[in-house]
Amino acid sequence: MNSTEVSSLTRIWWVPFFFGLVSVVFGLYLLYQPMRATAALAWAFGVLALAEGLASMFAVFDSKAKLPKAWLVLYGLSSIVFGVLAVSNPLATAGILLLFLAVWLIVAGVFRILFAIKVRKEIGGEWLIALSGVLAIVLGVMFLANPDRAMVAAALWIGVASLFYGALQIGAGFTLRGRKAA
Repeated sequence: MNSTEVSSLTRIWWVPFFFGLVSVVFGLYLLYQPMRATAALAWAFGVLALAEGLASMFAVFDSKAKLPKAWLVLYGLSSIVFGVLAVSNPLATAGILLLFLAVWLIVAGVFRILFAIKVRKEIGGEWLIALSGVLAIVLGVMFLANPDRAMVAAALWIGVASLFYGALQIGAGFTLRGRKAA
């Protein structure tokens, strides 16, 4: 990296620092209020989906739109429907998304086990792939058996990851700021 690139990065040291602070606050909120934070996330996704759906519907009337009008309408309407549902009942939306995650984990687990059986003669350590499949199935079944606890557990994991990510970003911001002073 040349000195011009380093200089450009050091001038914006506050960007990773700010992202880090937001991430730490978000992580703490997830750890302190996991269900409320999960609902807030689902609500935010709903707002984004509404915005995207409305933009897609406006694009239907744009003669420069590259996508077929039918696809724009389908995407726009599905985004608006999801957005309205997520904004009007964010906790239920988060619960439904968690159920989709649980089903996906079970399907992915079965796939991994089948894949491990299929490649067992070609590679070593295929049992690790099969084990990851078994663990995915167990996790999916646990999510289905108790969705409320699963949602709290997922929120807590995301909270811890957000704290870690935030600390790294804050550290990166301070590192860039220190380079500026040097």
